[in-house]
Amino acid sequence: MRLSRFHLHTTKETPADAELVSHRLMLRAGMIRKLAAGLYTWSPLGLRVLRKVEAVVRQEMDRAGAIELQLPTIQPQDLWEETGRWEKFGAQLLKIRDRKEAGYCYSPTAEEAITDFARQELSSYKQLPVNFYQVQTKFRDEIRPRFGVMRAREFLMKDAYSFHASDADLAREYENMKAAYTRVFTRLGLQFRAVQADSGAIGGDASQEFHVLAESGEDALAFSTGSDYAANVEAAQAADPAPRPAASEALRKVETPVQKTCEDVAALLGIALQRTVKSVAVMGADGFVLALVRGDHMVNEIKLGKVQGLADYRPATEAEIAEHLGSEPGFLGPVVPRKAIRVVADREVAAMADFVVGANEAGFHIAGVNWGRDLPEADVVADIRNVMAGDRAADGGEIKLARGIEVGHVFQLGRKYSEAMKFTVLDENGKAAVPAMGCYGIGVSRIVAAAIEQNHDEAGIVWPVPMAPWTVAVCVINPKKDASVDAAAEALLSELIDAGLDAVLDDRGLRPGAMFADIELIGIPHRVVVSERGLAAGTFEYRSRSASEAESLDRARLMDKLRGN
Repeated sequence: MRLSRFHLHTTKETPADAELVSHRLMLRAGMIRKLAAGLYTWSPLGLRVLRKVEAVVRQEMDRAGAIELQLPTIQPQDLWEETGRWEKFGAQLLKIRDRKEAGYCYSPTAEEAITDFARQELSSYKQLPVNFYQVQTKFRDEIRPRFGVMRAREFLMKDAYSFHASDADLAREYENMKAAYTRVFTRLGLQFRAVQADSGAIGGDASQEFHVLAESGEDALAFSTGSDYAANVEAAQAADPAPRPAASEALRKVETPVQKTCEDVAALLGIALQRTVKSVAVMGADGFVLALVRGDHMVNEIKLGKVQGLADYRPATEAEIAEHLGSEPGFLGPVVPRKAIRVVADREVAAMADFVVGANEAGFHIAGVNWGRDLPEADVVADIRNVMAGDRAADGGEIKLARGIEVGHVFQLGRKYSEAMKFTVLDENGKAAVPAMGCYGIGVSRIVAAAIEQNHDEAGIVWPVPMAPWTVAVCVINPKKDASVDAAAEALLSELIDAGLDAVLDDRGLRPGAMFADIELIGIPHRVVVSERGLAAGTFEYRSRSASEAESLDRARLMDKLRGN
Protein backbone atom coordinates (compact mmCIF):
# COMPACT_ATOMS: atom_id res chain seq x y z
CA MET A 1 0.00 0.00 0.00
CA ARG A 2 1.25 3.48 -0.93
CA LEU A 3 -0.08 6.50 0.95
CA SER A 4 0.20 8.54 -2.26
CA ARG A 5 -2.63 6.38 -3.60
CA PHE A 6 -4.62 6.25 -0.38
CA HIS A 7 -7.03 8.82 1.04
CA LEU A 8 -5.40 10.14 4.20
CA HIS A 9 -6.61 13.53 5.40
CA THR A 10 -5.33 14.62 8.82
CA THR A 11 -6.03 17.95 10.50
CA LYS A 12 -4.54 19.95 13.36
CA GLU A 13 -7.78 21.42 14.68
CA THR A 14 -10.88 19.67 15.99
CA PRO A 15 -14.43 20.97 16.58
CA ALA A 16 -15.13 22.49 19.97
CA ASP A 17 -17.81 19.89 20.72
CA ALA A 18 -15.29 17.01 20.62
CA GLU A 19 -15.03 16.37 24.37
CA LEU A 20 -13.31 12.99 24.58
CA VAL A 21 -9.76 12.26 23.47
CA SER A 22 -10.98 9.50 21.15
CA HIS A 23 -13.42 11.85 19.42
CA ARG A 24 -10.75 14.52 18.93
CA LEU A 25 -8.11 12.10 17.69
CA MET A 26 -10.45 10.21 15.36
CA LEU A 27 -11.40 13.53 13.76
CA ARG A 28 -7.80 14.77 13.58
CA ALA A 29 -6.60 11.48 12.13
CA GLY A 30 -9.38 11.61 9.56
CA MET A 31 -10.87 8.28 10.70
CA ILE A 32 -14.42 9.62 10.86
CA ARG A 33 -16.37 12.56 9.54
CA LYS A 34 -19.66 13.79 10.97
CA LEU A 35 -22.69 13.51 8.69
CA ALA A 36 -25.33 14.51 11.27
CA ALA A 37 -25.76 14.32 15.05
CA GLY A 38 -24.60 10.86 16.09
CA LEU A 39 -24.03 9.76 12.47
CA TYR A 40 -20.49 9.29 11.16
CA THR A 41 -18.85 8.33 7.89
CA TRP A 42 -15.91 5.97 8.40
CA SER A 43 -13.05 7.02 6.13
CA PRO A 44 -10.81 4.45 4.43
CA LEU A 45 -8.35 4.81 7.33
CA GLY A 46 -11.03 4.37 10.00
CA LEU A 47 -12.55 1.46 8.13
CA ARG A 48 -9.22 -0.39 8.12
CA VAL A 49 -9.21 -0.29 11.93
CA LEU A 50 -12.90 -1.20 12.16
CA ARG A 51 -12.44 -4.20 9.86
CA LYS A 52 -9.50 -5.47 11.92
CA VAL A 53 -11.62 -5.44 15.06
CA GLU A 54 -14.47 -7.07 13.18
CA ALA A 55 -12.16 -9.82 11.88
CA VAL A 56 -11.00 -10.79 15.37
CA VAL A 57 -14.59 -10.83 16.63
CA ARG A 58 -15.68 -13.07 13.74
CA GLN A 59 -12.77 -15.46 14.20
CA GLU A 60 -13.48 -15.96 17.88
CA MET A 61 -17.23 -16.33 17.36
CA ASP A 62 -16.60 -18.98 14.71
CA ARG A 63 -14.09 -20.68 16.99
CA ALA A 64 -16.71 -20.75 19.76
CA GLY A 65 -19.16 -22.54 17.46
CA ALA A 66 -21.50 -19.67 16.63
CA ILE A 67 -23.02 -19.50 13.13
CA GLU A 68 -23.14 -16.22 11.21
CA LEU A 69 -26.30 -14.89 9.57
CA GLN A 70 -27.64 -11.44 8.82
CA LEU A 71 -30.97 -10.03 9.96
CA PRO A 72 -32.71 -6.97 8.48
CA THR A 73 -32.00 -3.64 10.16
CA ILE A 74 -35.63 -2.61 9.55
CA GLN A 75 -38.03 -4.71 11.62
CA PRO A 76 -41.86 -4.82 11.68
CA GLN A 77 -43.86 -3.30 14.49
CA ASP A 78 -45.93 -6.43 15.15
CA LEU A 79 -42.84 -8.42 16.21
CA TRP A 80 -41.96 -5.80 18.81
CA GLU A 81 -45.56 -5.68 20.00
CA GLU A 82 -45.43 -9.44 20.70
CA THR A 83 -42.83 -8.80 23.40
CA GLY A 84 -44.31 -5.48 24.57
CA ARG A 85 -41.15 -3.58 23.66
CA TRP A 86 -42.72 -1.40 20.95
CA GLU A 87 -43.78 0.96 23.74
CA LYS A 88 -41.51 -0.18 26.57
CA PHE A 89 -38.21 0.38 24.74
CA GLY A 90 -38.85 4.12 24.83
CA ALA A 91 -37.81 7.05 22.69
CA GLN A 92 -34.54 5.41 21.61
CA LEU A 93 -36.57 3.20 19.27
CA LEU A 94 -36.71 4.94 15.88
CA LYS A 95 -40.16 4.23 14.47
CA ILE A 96 -40.94 4.63 10.78
CA ARG A 97 -43.79 3.89 8.35
CA ASP A 98 -43.66 2.62 4.81
CA ARG A 99 -45.85 3.77 1.89
CA LYS A 100 -48.63 1.44 3.07
CA GLU A 101 -48.51 3.03 6.55
CA ALA A 102 -47.20 -0.21 8.08
CA GLY A 103 -45.10 0.37 11.19
CA TYR A 104 -41.42 -0.54 11.41
CA CYS A 105 -38.40 0.30 13.55
CA TYR A 106 -34.71 0.63 12.83
CA SER A 107 -33.30 -2.20 14.91
CA PRO A 108 -31.48 -1.20 18.11
CA THR A 109 -31.17 -4.92 19.00
CA ALA A 110 -32.56 -8.10 17.48
CA GLU A 111 -34.13 -10.40 20.09
CA GLU A 112 -37.50 -10.27 18.34
CA ALA A 113 -36.15 -10.83 14.84
CA ILE A 114 -33.91 -13.75 15.80
CA THR A 115 -36.67 -15.41 17.82
CA ASP A 116 -38.99 -15.11 14.82
CA PHE A 117 -36.31 -16.70 12.64
CA ALA A 118 -35.78 -19.50 15.18
CA ARG A 119 -39.49 -20.33 15.52
CA GLN A 120 -39.66 -20.76 11.75
CA GLU A 121 -36.47 -22.83 11.48
CA LEU A 122 -36.25 -24.88 14.69
CA SER A 123 -38.84 -27.50 15.62
CA SER A 124 -37.00 -30.16 17.66
CA TYR A 125 -34.67 -30.36 20.62
CA LYS A 126 -32.34 -32.25 18.27
CA GLN A 127 -31.58 -28.94 16.52
CA LEU A 128 -30.42 -27.42 19.81
CA PRO A 129 -28.21 -25.93 21.06
CA VAL A 130 -27.54 -23.38 18.35
CA ASN A 131 -25.96 -19.93 18.46
CA PHE A 132 -26.56 -17.45 15.63
CA TYR A 133 -24.59 -14.21 15.31
CA GLN A 134 -24.34 -11.22 13.03
CA VAL A 135 -22.15 -8.13 12.63
CA GLN A 136 -24.73 -5.52 11.77
CA THR A 137 -25.49 -1.81 11.99
CA LYS A 138 -27.81 -0.77 14.82
CA PHE A 139 -29.59 2.51 15.58
CA ARG A 140 -30.64 4.00 18.90
CA ASP A 141 -32.10 7.50 18.89
CA GLU A 142 -29.95 8.88 21.71
CA ILE A 143 -31.43 12.03 23.21
CA ARG A 144 -27.95 13.56 23.26
CA PRO A 145 -25.50 11.78 20.96
CA ARG A 146 -21.96 12.74 21.94
CA PHE A 147 -18.37 11.59 22.24
CA GLY A 148 -18.15 10.64 18.57
CA VAL A 149 -18.64 6.93 17.94
CA MET A 150 -18.56 6.28 21.69
CA ARG A 151 -22.22 7.30 21.97
CA ALA A 152 -23.39 7.52 18.39
CA ARG A 153 -26.93 6.90 17.19
CA GLU A 154 -25.78 4.50 14.47
CA PHE A 155 -23.12 1.95 15.40
CA LEU A 156 -21.68 -1.40 14.37
CA MET A 157 -22.42 -4.27 16.71
CA LYS A 158 -21.85 -7.99 16.87
CA ASP A 159 -24.93 -9.56 18.41
CA ALA A 160 -25.39 -13.28 19.01
CA TYR A 161 -28.38 -15.27 20.26
CA SER A 162 -28.36 -18.86 21.46
CA PHE A 163 -31.23 -21.33 21.94
CA HIS A 164 -31.19 -24.24 24.40
CA ALA A 165 -33.27 -27.17 25.51
CA SER A 166 -32.29 -26.68 29.16
CA ASP A 167 -31.12 -24.03 31.59
CA ALA A 168 -27.98 -26.06 32.24
CA ASP A 169 -27.07 -25.92 28.56
CA LEU A 170 -27.71 -22.17 28.50
CA ALA A 171 -25.32 -21.78 31.44
CA ARG A 172 -22.70 -23.79 29.53
CA GLU A 173 -22.98 -21.56 26.46
CA TYR A 174 -22.91 -18.45 28.65
CA GLU A 175 -19.51 -19.56 29.94
CA ASN A 176 -18.43 -20.40 26.38
CA MET A 177 -19.28 -16.86 25.25
CA LYS A 178 -17.52 -15.29 28.24
CA ALA A 179 -14.40 -17.22 27.29
CA ALA A 180 -14.74 -16.13 23.64
CA TYR A 181 -15.08 -12.48 24.68
CA THR A 182 -12.01 -12.78 26.88
CA ARG A 183 -10.07 -14.05 23.88
CA VAL A 184 -11.38 -11.20 21.68
CA PHE A 185 -10.27 -8.42 24.01
CA THR A 186 -6.99 -10.14 24.85
CA ARG A 187 -6.15 -10.55 21.16
CA LEU A 188 -6.98 -6.89 20.52
CA GLY A 189 -4.36 -5.91 23.10
CA LEU A 190 -6.75 -4.14 25.47
CA GLN A 191 -6.70 -3.85 29.25
CA PHE A 192 -10.18 -4.91 30.33
CA ARG A 193 -12.25 -6.39 33.12
CA ALA A 194 -15.27 -8.66 33.07
CA VAL A 195 -17.74 -7.48 35.72
CA GLN A 196 -21.06 -8.62 37.11
CA ALA A 197 -23.81 -6.36 35.83
CA ASP A 198 -27.48 -5.46 35.90
CA SER A 199 -29.48 -6.85 32.96
CA GLY A 200 -31.22 -3.53 32.26
CA ALA A 201 -33.70 -3.18 29.39
CA ILE A 202 -32.66 -6.45 27.75
CA GLY A 203 -33.73 -8.43 30.80
CA GLY A 204 -32.68 -11.91 31.85
CA ASP A 205 -31.43 -13.98 34.73
CA ALA A 206 -27.67 -13.28 34.71
CA SER A 207 -25.38 -10.87 32.92
CA GLN A 208 -21.78 -9.79 32.76
CA GLU A 209 -20.20 -6.74 31.15
CA PHE A 210 -16.76 -6.39 29.59
CA HIS A 211 -15.13 -2.99 30.15
CA VAL A 212 -12.04 -1.43 28.65
CA LEU A 213 -10.33 0.37 31.53
CA ALA A 214 -9.95 4.10 30.95
CA GLU A 215 -10.13 7.20 33.16
CA SER A 216 -12.70 8.70 30.79
CA GLY A 217 -15.04 5.72 31.17
CA GLU A 218 -18.67 6.48 31.94
CA ASP A 219 -19.09 3.41 34.14
CA ALA A 220 -17.75 3.04 37.66
CA LEU A 221 -16.41 -0.43 38.38
CA ALA A 222 -15.67 -2.09 41.69
CA PHE A 223 -13.17 -4.88 42.14
CA SER A 224 -11.60 -6.73 45.02
CA THR A 225 -7.92 -6.97 45.89
CA GLY A 226 -8.58 -10.45 47.28
CA SER A 227 -9.78 -12.26 44.14
CA ASP A 228 -10.93 -11.73 40.56
CA TYR A 229 -14.29 -10.42 41.79
CA ALA A 230 -15.42 -7.37 39.82
CA ALA A 231 -18.79 -5.74 39.21
CA ASN A 232 -20.42 -2.63 37.88
CA VAL A 233 -21.34 -0.38 40.81
CA GLU A 234 -24.98 -0.98 39.86
CA ALA A 235 -24.48 -4.59 40.96
CA ALA A 236 -21.40 -4.57 43.21
CA GLN A 237 -21.74 -5.71 46.81
CA ALA A 238 -19.50 -5.32 49.82
CA ALA A 239 -19.12 -7.97 52.50
CA ASP A 240 -21.93 -8.51 54.99
CA PRO A 241 -21.75 -6.04 57.86
CA ALA A 242 -20.60 -7.08 61.31
CA PRO A 243 -23.32 -8.12 63.78
CA ARG A 244 -25.30 -5.28 65.34
CA PRO A 245 -23.80 -4.10 68.64
CA ALA A 246 -25.93 -3.66 71.73
CA ALA A 247 -27.56 -0.30 72.46
CA SER A 248 -25.49 1.91 74.76
CA GLU A 249 -27.10 5.34 74.46
CA ALA A 250 -30.41 6.79 75.56
CA LEU A 251 -32.81 8.11 72.92
CA ARG A 252 -32.72 11.90 72.83
CA LYS A 253 -33.91 14.73 70.68
CA VAL A 254 -31.24 17.16 69.53
CA GLU A 255 -31.69 20.61 68.07
CA THR A 256 -30.36 21.06 64.52
CA PRO A 257 -31.73 24.46 63.51
CA VAL A 258 -30.40 24.63 59.95
CA GLN A 259 -28.54 21.32 59.63
CA LYS A 260 -30.38 19.33 56.96
CA THR A 261 -27.61 17.09 55.62
CA CYS A 262 -25.98 14.17 57.40
CA GLU A 263 -22.61 15.89 57.00
CA ASP A 264 -23.82 19.05 58.76
CA VAL A 265 -25.58 17.10 61.52
CA ALA A 266 -22.48 14.99 62.19
CA ALA A 267 -20.31 18.12 62.36
CA LEU A 268 -22.71 19.83 64.78
CA LEU A 269 -22.89 16.81 67.08
CA GLY A 270 -19.16 16.05 66.81
CA ILE A 271 -19.70 12.48 65.66
CA ALA A 272 -18.53 10.41 62.69
CA LEU A 273 -20.67 10.68 59.56
CA GLN A 274 -20.96 6.86 59.66
CA ARG A 275 -23.18 7.19 62.76
CA THR A 276 -25.88 9.09 60.88
CA VAL A 277 -28.63 7.65 58.70
CA LYS A 278 -29.93 9.22 55.49
CA SER A 279 -33.68 8.93 54.78
CA VAL A 280 -34.85 8.88 51.15
CA ALA A 281 -38.62 9.13 50.61
CA VAL A 282 -40.08 7.41 47.54
CA MET A 283 -43.44 6.22 46.25
CA GLY A 284 -43.76 2.62 45.11
CA ALA A 285 -46.56 0.36 43.93
CA ASP A 286 -47.70 -0.14 47.54
CA GLY A 287 -47.42 3.47 48.62
CA PHE A 288 -44.94 5.52 50.66
CA VAL A 289 -41.52 4.02 51.38
CA LEU A 290 -38.62 5.39 53.43
CA ALA A 291 -35.28 4.00 52.21
CA LEU A 292 -32.45 4.24 54.73
CA VAL A 293 -28.71 4.29 54.01
CA ARG A 294 -25.76 5.26 56.18
CA GLY A 295 -24.91 8.97 56.11
CA ASP A 296 -21.73 8.45 54.10
CA HIS A 297 -23.42 6.17 51.56
CA MET A 298 -25.54 6.80 48.46
CA VAL A 299 -28.72 4.99 47.45
CA ASN A 300 -28.19 2.79 44.39
CA GLU A 301 -31.25 3.38 42.22
CA ILE A 302 -30.90 0.07 40.38
CA LYS A 303 -30.68 -1.95 43.58
CA LEU A 304 -33.55 -0.05 45.20
CA GLY A 305 -35.69 -0.71 42.14
CA LYS A 306 -35.24 -4.47 42.66
CA VAL A 307 -36.95 -4.36 46.07
CA GLN A 308 -40.46 -5.81 45.82
CA GLY A 309 -42.97 -3.08 44.99
CA LEU A 310 -40.33 -0.54 43.93
CA ALA A 311 -39.75 -1.54 40.30
CA ASP A 312 -41.15 1.77 39.06
CA TYR A 313 -40.65 3.93 42.13
CA ARG A 314 -40.39 7.72 42.02
CA PRO A 315 -39.31 10.38 44.50
CA ALA A 316 -42.05 11.36 46.93
CA THR A 317 -43.38 14.89 46.65
CA GLU A 318 -43.15 17.37 49.53
CA ALA A 319 -46.91 17.01 50.01
CA GLU A 320 -46.62 13.22 50.26
CA ILE A 321 -43.72 13.57 52.69
CA ALA A 322 -45.70 15.97 54.87
CA GLU A 323 -48.72 13.63 54.78
CA HIS A 324 -46.79 10.53 55.88
CA LEU A 325 -44.01 11.96 58.04
CA GLY A 326 -45.32 15.37 59.07
CA SER A 327 -42.12 17.18 58.20
CA GLU A 328 -40.20 18.96 55.49
CA PRO A 329 -37.24 17.32 53.72
CA GLY A 330 -33.95 17.54 55.65
CA PHE A 331 -35.36 16.32 58.94
CA LEU A 332 -36.89 12.99 57.91
CA GLY A 333 -36.61 9.72 59.78
CA PRO A 334 -38.35 6.41 60.49
CA VAL A 335 -39.12 7.12 64.18
CA VAL A 336 -42.78 7.91 64.90
CA PRO A 337 -44.06 8.80 61.41
CA ARG A 338 -47.44 10.52 61.08
CA LYS A 339 -48.80 7.52 59.14
CA ALA A 340 -47.77 3.89 58.89
CA ILE A 341 -44.94 3.62 56.37
CA ARG A 342 -42.84 0.89 54.81
CA VAL A 343 -39.16 1.04 55.80
CA VAL A 344 -36.45 -0.41 53.56
CA ALA A 345 -33.08 -0.41 55.32
CA ASP A 346 -29.72 -1.03 53.74
CA ARG A 347 -27.86 -3.95 55.32
CA GLU A 348 -25.38 -1.56 56.95
CA VAL A 349 -28.17 0.48 58.54
CA ALA A 350 -29.90 -2.67 59.83
CA ALA A 351 -26.66 -3.53 61.65
CA MET A 352 -26.26 -0.08 63.28
CA ALA A 353 -26.86 0.92 66.89
CA ASP A 354 -27.05 4.33 68.59
CA PHE A 355 -27.50 6.15 65.29
CA VAL A 356 -28.89 9.58 64.38
CA VAL A 357 -31.94 10.20 62.17
CA GLY A 358 -34.28 13.06 61.43
CA ALA A 359 -37.00 13.68 64.01
CA ASN A 360 -39.76 14.40 61.45
CA GLU A 361 -39.83 17.90 62.90
CA ALA A 362 -38.17 20.93 61.34
CA GLY A 363 -35.00 21.86 63.23
CA PHE A 364 -34.56 18.56 65.07
CA HIS A 365 -32.91 15.15 64.81
CA ILE A 366 -32.98 12.13 67.13
CA ALA A 367 -29.79 10.59 68.50
CA GLY A 368 -29.23 7.25 70.21
CA VAL A 369 -31.75 5.44 67.99
CA ASN A 370 -31.79 1.64 68.16
CA TRP A 371 -33.75 -1.01 66.28
CA GLY A 372 -36.29 -2.97 68.30
CA ARG A 373 -36.19 -0.49 71.19
CA ASP A 374 -37.02 2.84 69.54
CA LEU A 375 -38.49 1.71 66.24
CA PRO A 376 -39.64 -1.62 64.77
CA GLU A 377 -37.20 -3.71 62.74
CA ALA A 378 -37.18 -2.64 59.09
CA ASP A 379 -39.83 -4.13 56.83
CA VAL A 380 -37.13 -4.99 54.29
CA VAL A 381 -33.38 -5.32 54.74
CA ALA A 382 -31.48 -5.32 51.45
CA ASP A 383 -28.30 -4.13 49.77
CA ILE A 384 -29.49 -0.79 48.35
CA ARG A 385 -26.30 1.29 48.36
CA ASN A 386 -23.32 1.98 46.13
CA VAL A 387 -20.12 0.34 47.28
CA MET A 388 -17.25 2.66 48.17
CA ALA A 389 -13.48 2.41 47.78
CA GLY A 390 -12.11 0.85 50.94
CA ASP A 391 -15.18 -1.30 51.68
CA ARG A 392 -14.44 -4.83 52.79
CA ALA A 393 -15.14 -7.38 50.04
CA ALA A 394 -16.82 -10.74 50.63
CA ASP A 395 -13.53 -12.50 49.76
CA GLY A 396 -11.69 -10.61 52.52
CA GLY A 397 -10.02 -8.18 50.14
CA GLU A 398 -10.55 -4.47 49.81
CA ILE A 399 -12.94 -2.88 47.31
CA LYS A 400 -11.21 -0.62 44.77
CA LEU A 401 -12.92 1.55 42.16
CA ALA A 402 -11.94 2.12 38.54
CA ARG A 403 -13.62 3.54 35.46
CA GLY A 404 -14.45 1.58 32.37
CA ILE A 405 -16.04 1.77 28.93
CA GLU A 406 -18.52 -1.01 28.27
CA VAL A 407 -17.67 -2.81 25.03
CA GLY A 408 -19.35 -6.18 25.53
CA HIS A 409 -22.25 -7.71 27.41
CA VAL A 410 -23.47 -11.29 27.84
CA PHE A 411 -26.93 -12.23 29.13
CA GLN A 412 -28.75 -15.35 30.18
CA LEU A 413 -32.16 -14.28 28.90
CA GLY A 414 -34.01 -17.38 30.03
CA ARG A 415 -37.40 -17.69 28.32
CA LYS A 416 -38.49 -14.06 28.32
CA TYR A 417 -38.61 -13.71 24.53
CA SER A 418 -39.34 -17.29 23.50
CA GLU A 419 -42.39 -17.37 25.82
CA ALA A 420 -43.65 -13.96 24.67
CA MET A 421 -43.36 -15.01 21.03
CA LYS A 422 -44.78 -18.51 21.64
CA PHE A 423 -41.71 -20.28 20.31
CA THR A 424 -41.64 -23.99 21.15
CA VAL A 425 -39.82 -27.13 20.02
CA LEU A 426 -40.63 -30.78 20.64
CA ASP A 427 -38.70 -32.21 23.56
CA GLU A 428 -37.45 -35.79 24.03
CA ASN A 429 -40.97 -36.91 24.95
CA GLY A 430 -42.59 -35.27 21.94
CA LYS A 431 -44.09 -32.46 24.01
CA ALA A 432 -43.88 -28.74 23.30
CA ALA A 433 -41.08 -27.03 25.24
CA VAL A 434 -40.02 -23.39 25.34
CA PRO A 435 -36.28 -23.00 24.62
CA ALA A 436 -34.05 -20.95 26.88
CA MET A 437 -32.13 -18.11 25.25
CA GLY A 438 -28.83 -16.30 25.64
CA CYS A 439 -27.81 -12.94 24.18
CA TYR A 440 -24.24 -11.76 23.59
CA GLY A 441 -23.26 -8.32 22.26
CA ILE A 442 -20.00 -6.59 21.35
CA GLY A 443 -19.82 -2.93 20.34
CA VAL A 444 -17.45 -3.25 17.38
CA SER A 445 -17.30 0.47 16.54
CA ARG A 446 -17.19 1.39 20.24
CA ILE A 447 -14.11 -0.77 20.73
CA VAL A 448 -12.22 1.50 18.33
CA ALA A 449 -12.94 4.60 20.43
CA ALA A 450 -12.38 2.76 23.72
CA ALA A 451 -8.97 1.56 22.54
CA ILE A 452 -7.96 5.17 21.80
CA GLU A 453 -9.15 6.32 25.23
CA GLN A 454 -6.83 3.72 26.73
CA ASN A 455 -3.93 4.15 24.29
CA HIS A 456 -2.87 7.68 23.34
CA ASP A 457 -0.31 10.37 24.08
CA GLU A 458 0.24 14.02 23.19
CA ALA A 459 1.22 13.10 19.62
CA GLY A 460 -1.87 11.03 18.89
CA ILE A 461 -3.11 7.44 18.91
CA VAL A 462 -0.95 4.56 20.15
CA TRP A 463 -2.69 1.52 18.65
CA PRO A 464 -2.24 -1.99 19.98
CA VAL A 465 -0.65 -3.83 17.03
CA PRO A 466 -3.73 -5.99 16.23
CA MET A 467 -5.91 -2.88 15.74
CA ALA A 468 -3.51 -0.58 13.90
CA PRO A 469 -4.41 0.41 10.32
CA TRP A 470 -0.91 -0.79 9.37
CA THR A 471 1.75 -2.40 11.51
CA VAL A 472 4.74 -0.73 9.86
CA ALA A 473 5.14 2.59 8.04
CA VAL A 474 8.10 2.87 5.65
CA CYS A 475 8.88 6.59 5.40
CA VAL A 476 10.94 7.91 2.49
CA ILE A 477 13.20 10.94 2.95
CA ASN A 478 14.48 11.79 -0.50
CA PRO A 479 14.92 15.57 -1.05
CA LYS A 480 17.33 14.98 -3.96
CA LYS A 481 14.89 12.62 -5.71
CA ASP A 482 17.52 9.88 -5.74
CA ALA A 483 16.03 6.86 -7.56
CA SER A 484 18.07 4.46 -5.42
CA VAL A 485 16.35 5.72 -2.25
CA ASP A 486 12.89 5.13 -3.71
CA ALA A 487 13.95 1.71 -4.96
CA ALA A 488 15.30 0.76 -1.51
CA ALA A 489 12.05 1.84 0.15
CA GLU A 490 9.98 -0.20 -2.32
CA ALA A 491 12.25 -3.21 -1.82
CA LEU A 492 11.87 -2.96 1.96
CA LEU A 493 8.08 -2.64 1.62
CA SER A 494 7.96 -5.82 -0.47
CA GLU A 495 10.15 -7.68 2.01
CA LEU A 496 7.94 -6.65 4.92
CA ILE A 497 4.78 -7.75 3.11
CA ASP A 498 6.40 -11.06 2.12
CA ALA A 499 7.25 -11.56 5.79
CA GLY A 500 3.54 -11.28 6.62
CA LEU A 501 3.70 -7.75 8.04
CA ASP A 502 0.96 -5.25 7.23
CA ALA A 503 3.11 -2.40 5.88
CA VAL A 504 2.48 0.91 4.13
CA LEU A 505 4.85 3.16 2.19
CA ASP A 506 4.65 6.88 2.90
CA ASP A 507 5.72 8.21 -0.49
CA ARG A 508 3.72 11.45 -0.36
CA GLY A 509 6.87 13.56 -0.52
CA LEU A 510 6.19 15.45 2.73
CA ARG A 511 8.94 16.99 4.81
CA PRO A 512 10.11 14.70 7.64
CA GLY A 513 8.41 16.69 10.43
CA ALA A 514 4.98 16.66 8.78
CA MET A 515 5.32 13.03 7.69
CA PHE A 516 6.37 11.78 11.13
CA ALA A 517 3.59 13.81 12.80
CA ASP A 518 1.00 12.08 10.60
CA ILE A 519 2.42 8.62 11.29
CA GLU A 520 2.37 9.27 15.04
CA LEU A 521 -1.10 10.81 14.93
CA ILE A 522 -2.66 7.80 13.19
CA GLY A 523 -0.83 5.51 15.60
CA ILE A 524 1.20 3.13 13.42
CA PRO A 525 3.19 0.93 15.85
CA HIS A 526 6.48 0.85 13.92
CA ARG A 527 8.19 3.49 11.77
CA VAL A 528 11.14 2.79 9.48
CA VAL A 529 12.91 5.65 7.68
CA VAL A 530 14.70 5.06 4.40
CA SER A 531 17.12 7.88 3.52
CA GLU A 532 20.25 8.54 1.49
CA ARG A 533 22.31 8.83 4.68
CA GLY A 534 20.98 5.53 6.03
CA LEU A 535 21.64 3.69 2.78
CA ALA A 536 25.22 4.94 2.78
CA ALA A 537 25.67 3.56 6.30
CA GLY A 538 23.80 0.33 5.53
CA THR A 539 21.13 1.06 8.17
CA PHE A 540 17.52 2.10 8.62
CA GLU A 541 16.20 4.48 11.25
CA TYR A 542 13.68 2.58 13.36
CA ARG A 543 11.34 3.87 16.02
CA SER A 544 8.57 2.17 17.92
CA ARG A 545 5.48 4.34 18.41
CA SER A 546 5.85 4.01 22.18
CA ALA A 547 9.62 4.74 22.24
CA SER A 548 11.12 8.14 22.96
CA GLU A 549 14.13 7.74 20.67
CA ALA A 550 14.91 6.21 17.27
CA GLU A 551 17.67 3.69 16.68
CA SER A 552 19.77 2.71 13.65
CA LEU A 553 19.46 -0.95 12.64
CA ASP A 554 20.84 -2.99 9.78
CA ARG A 555 18.38 -4.97 7.67
CA ALA A 556 18.71 -8.23 9.62
CA ARG A 557 18.24 -6.59 13.04
CA LEU A 558 15.35 -4.53 11.68
CA MET A 559 13.51 -7.60 10.39
CA ASP A 560 14.08 -9.42 13.69
CA LYS A 561 12.73 -6.41 15.58
CA LEU A 562 9.59 -6.19 13.41
CA ARG A 563 9.00 -9.94 13.59
CA GLY A 564 9.19 -9.69 17.37
CA ASN A 565 12.38 -11.73 17.71
